[in-house]
Amino acid sequence: MAINLTLKDIDAGYGAVRALHGVSLSIDNGQTVALLGTNGNGKSTLMKCVMGMVKPDKGTIIFEIDGVKHDLTQLATEEIVNLGIALVPEGRRLFPKLTVEENMLLGAFRESSRPQIPENMAFCYEAFPVLKERRSQLAGSMSGGQQQMLAIARALMSSPKLLLVDEPSVGLSPLLVSQTITKLKELKEKYKLTVLMAEQNFKQAMRIADHGHIIVHGEIVFNGDVDTLMSNDLVKSYYLGVSK
Repeated sequence: MAINLTLKDIDAGYGAVRALHGVSLSIDNGQTVALLGTNGNGKSTLMKCVMGMVKPDKGTIIFEIDGVKHDLTQLATEEIVNLGIALVPEGRRLFPKLTVEENMLLGAFRESSRPQIPENMAFCYEAFPVLKERRSQLAGSMSGGQQQMLAIARALMSSPKLLLVDEPSVGLSPLLVSQTITKLKELKEKYKLTVLMAEQNFKQAMRIADHGHIIVHGEIVFNGDVDTLMSNDLVKSYYLGVSK
């Protein structure tokens, strides 16, 4: 199945506050694209636009599946989920008083994914063995790193064609950030996932991304493949701490 997500000239915001200005990017089948930038620059707003949680004031968001195009700006969030787009939200947003397994089952909301619950559950437990060990534990009693794994697994329970991951490093120690990014990299390579990831940790994001877009004050100011980004003097100075 071939998919493509294309955002073109997206303007969006909250009332009088403009968060995105003419943002354009594209993700092809099997790619991991990183949206890079510090807090408050519009990364989460862009994710919410893709999911239909924020409606753009201008521009188009087209999700193409095997040649059939869907304009996401005209669809409700439930319809977008049913197309096969899943979000791992910033801050994880788990149900703390439900068990690990109950949280995962809630991820299988999409009607077409329900017959695949046993298969997807086995897949998630293989990807995250600690979740299988703790499947009866309340989600709110788990460590931050384990909760991030659970949030990713919950999204994977919907058999997504496109996985959106919003700020996976937030609230985690450097070691747990590295472990989380490593797991996303393994999932991408083993299961050919297509991923859009918003992240402020540039070095970690570059471990997994095929292509990156740097967003500043709601505008894409630079984009390129990993080698192009890593060799750019401004990127090295501002994001990698390397002096000229």
